Parts: sequence; structure tokens; C-alpha cells
Amino acid sequence: MQTILDLLKLAGGFRPTLYLKIENPPYLALVIEATPEPGPMGLPALSVTHYGEQNGDLMRDPEMCFEICLPFGGMPYLDPFYYRNDYVAVEQWSRRIWSGHYVALLDLHKQHERFAVVWDRNLRLQGFAEAFTDAAIRS
Repeated sequence: MQTILDLLKLAGGFRPTLYLKIENPPYLALVIEATPEPGPMGLPALSVTHYGEQNGDLMRDPEMCFEICLPFGGMPYLDPFYYRNDYVAVEQWSRRIWSGHYVALLDLHKQHERFAVVWDRNLRLQGFAEAFTDAAIRS
């Protein structure tokens, strides 16, 4: 999710109060926000969401949550652990803490990683980085 990392950099970096809303018509607005809880490995986490509306309700299309990973001597990357799409009634956790234990569903995690690559390419091609302005920063 290099596009999301680039947007974070444009917004001044990650912070616990981060909330960005990037309007880029004709596409659905993109919302990037810090989650109040860390990810399953205890790392800071982000929610990345396109919101639509149906019958007056906000609908995630989709939402993915990522842990922000900063390996020693390496480049930061986003590791997915959650996917949701309200229009098709899908909610999936590929990594989480369950009854005090770390649980990883490896095949589902690989699906989430592949989807994130495709979504990242779409966000880049749709021009979300170019659409970013300081007005997108809501925190």
C-alpha cells in the first residue's frame, strides 16, 4: 500500500489522532484514520476505507485495516489484518487476538495482501495522491 504510505507522508506522518478524508470525484471519498486499538501484533494500526451511502447509511466499500510495520533497516509497510465490504455483507479477520491467542489464517491473509496490491494500484491510477490537499487533514 505504497499510495497510502505516500499519503501519510504528505499528511505529516502517522499520529494517534490521524484522520484524513480525500475527496476525488467521481470516486468515493477515501478515509484514512488511526484506529484506537493497536493491531494484532500490538503495532499501530490504520483503517483505510471508501465510504458510499445506501438508504442514508454509510457503507464501507471496502474497509481494510493494516498494522504499520517498521522493520529495522527496512522500509515501512502496511500488513493487512481485516477486510470488510458492507455492500456484499463480508467481514473477515485474517489475523487477530482470539481468547488471548494470536491467530493467523494464512490463506486468507494472502488474499488480503493480494487485494491490497490491486487496491493500491487503483488508488494510484485514480489519482488520490494528486487529489490530496491540506484540507484532507481532519485532525
